[in-house]
Amino acid sequence: MTSDARPAARLSRGESAAAELIAIAEAAAPGDRLGSKEDLRARCAVSVGTFNEGLRIAQSRGVVLVRPGPGGGVFAAAQSPMVRLGNSVLALDGDQTSVAEAIRIRDALDALLVEDALWHASPADIAEMREILAVMADAADRQDSIRFVHANWSLHARIAAVSPNPMLRSLYVNLLDQIESHTLAVLPYGTDPVPAYLAERHALHSAIIDAISDRDRDRALALVADHNTSNPPPATSHATSAAARPRRDP
Repeated sequence: MTSDARPAARLSRGESAAAELIAIAEAAAPGDRLGSKEDLRARCAVSVGTFNEGLRIAQSRGVVLVRPGPGGGVFAAAQSPMVRLGNSVLALDGDQTSVAEAIRIRDALDALLVEDALWHASPADIAEMREILAVMADAADRQDSIRFVHANWSLHARIAAVSPNPMLRSLYVNLLDQIESHTLAVLPYGTDPVPAYLAERHALHSAIIDAISDRDRDRALALVADHNTSNPPPATSHATSAAARPRRDP
């Protein structure tokens, strides 16, 4: 009798170092300095080459940031819900710092765009937003995180299109383009259920569109604040992180 069970793929040394760095970062608060590269290399007990590979993987998964110069080193990255999607994480290329800045600025502009939409969104605009919400709902039902994220961005871009302010529209859409252009994939993360998180995020976006449709400014802005400050799921253990995060596959 044969078994279909296959042994789990063994992590490379670089991946093991990345798992160690990820565990260290997840035990820290966003923005905390984790140490210098040499401090962390010694803590991981690996060679310089192996550590650099592990650091690159951890950076690509949006978990750590590297800052040069005096006071620099390796820091725990602040991850917004767009970077850390339930038990999924956007795999970013090497320009992680600029992507994090783009997300931060984009989040700060959301309230301005929703304010404009409250005043200027037509029934046709609202109808098109609801069509995108339907795509998000279908992606959530199919547990298709990548499609969900892209539909999410499309919804934000559609809200931005309502604004009569060309400078605001241009800046916001350029930020979305920058984030999307540096996104490589959506990778599994931890053990939290993807369907529940996707459904939660869909419901939140749906509520924002309902508030815009109802011209309910207080409710809309409260929902935007919730959208941009939602906490990521609890950090996983070192063992879970190592097992749950596959190799980066750009």
